[in-house]
Amino acid sequence: MKTMWTRLGCLAVVAMLTGGAGDVSAQEGIIPPGLSVRRVTALQGDGGAMVQAPEPWLQEDPGARSYALAREALNAGRYQEAADEFARLRREFPRSGYVADSYYYQAFALSRLGGRGQLREARELLRAQMEAHEAASTLADAQELMVRVESQLARQGDAQAAAAISQQAADPCGPDQELRVAALNALMNMNAERAVPILREVLQDRDACSAELRKQAVFIIAQKLDAESVDVLLDLAHRNPDPDPEVREQAVFWLSQVHSEEALDALEAILTESTDPEIQENALFAISQHESDRSGEILRQYAERTDLPAELRENALFWIGQSPGGAEYLRSAYDRLEDPELKANALHAIAQAGGEENRQWLMERARDRSEDVEVRTNALFWASQTGAFSIAELRELFRTFSDPEMKEQLIFAASQRNETEAVDFLMEVAENPENAELREQAIFWLGQSKDPRVPEFLLRIIGR
Repeated sequence: MKTMWTRLGCLAVVAMLTGGAGDVSAQEGIIPPGLSVRRVTALQGDGGAMVQAPEPWLQEDPGARSYALAREALNAGRYQEAADEFARLRREFPRSGYVADSYYYQAFALSRLGGRGQLREARELLRAQMEAHEAASTLADAQELMVRVESQLARQGDAQAAAAISQQAADPCGPDQELRVAALNALMNMNAERAVPILREVLQDRDACSAELRKQAVFIIAQKLDAESVDVLLDLAHRNPDPDPEVREQAVFWLSQVHSEEALDALEAILTESTDPEIQENALFAISQHESDRSGEILRQYAERTDLPAELRENALFWIGQSPGGAEYLRSAYDRLEDPELKANALHAIAQAGGEENRQWLMERARDRSEDVEVRTNALFWASQTGAFSIAELRELFRTFSDPEMKEQLIFAASQRNETEAVDFLMEVAENPENAELREQAIFWLGQSKDPRVPEFLLRIIGR
């Protein structure tokens, strides 16, 4: 089950990838291993998530009405009105229980307006809250907002803000790593040349900094896949592997977007030298994304190695099947696959490629009595999914096959058809007294049919 979920996840990623080795951001839908959707959202840039002020919670408070008006304006996106209302709340009701959080909500409204003067006012409001209201419920949000405000000001040429961002990003690991991550991301967006060396230091200082910080740093650095950031990823994934498996997994994941021979060399080495199945699984996916003759050859050689875990070989077969010409190769390699599970995976991959040639090949496997019956039923199932049998062919197969499992598969194939002839076939099986279990199967599927003849037929069967 784990393998199937991994494949589904990878397919989802493949569908979202834009290709190439240019800028890659969380906004394009790529969420690498180990990062939550929440964390990706937090790293998406200066805009941050939209803020919704909560409903009034101090009903008897003298400032409750004023807070409600400010809240309504903020939540409706009327930011100037909201800023004015939160300021009025503090002026008219300085002892209100809403005062402490009003600084943050006013600052957020001003940050959304985005003018230089408004951003500077927002910065002063956040500083005032941090100094005078250390117990405010929005203090943590205010600290993150401060980083975004400083970043916006730095982009508008505010030297003080630029210095503050650089200092926060370069500080040694402290108690608040979330803020440092935000500062690193802001610095990367406004000055990548300055940010990459700092990120490299974060990733090299493996004892002092937490693994969580390094994990976020990998995500940030991978958003701009230039030569220097790729060099960092190669270090983390292969040349000087990070001790934390999730950090390594992320580095391997992002190398799937680097279409260079050096990256492919590193991925091949990881695949063959690593003892961590999760890392190897990520390497298989990354190699499959290179879509070159060499990447295909690496996957083919790996899939046919009998000394490797079957689950990883299954993954290699899966990705081979997704590539152009993959089905043709799998047909030629099929007899060299000694494990029934590997054969089943090859059958599935060949079926996914579609086409009459693949269907006929699957039918040959289904008819081959030297094959294990489970393999034969799998081949028959996928052949029926690849292209519909004619009812005449289905009848002939039913007459030819002696194994009950194969006959059951044909009954199921007929049950998925809407033609009157398919119902006729199921009725024939249901009336045949030779095999009670097959009759039961046919009757069950007839019970699912909408053919108007079926109720009368079933009543006749019951009356016997």
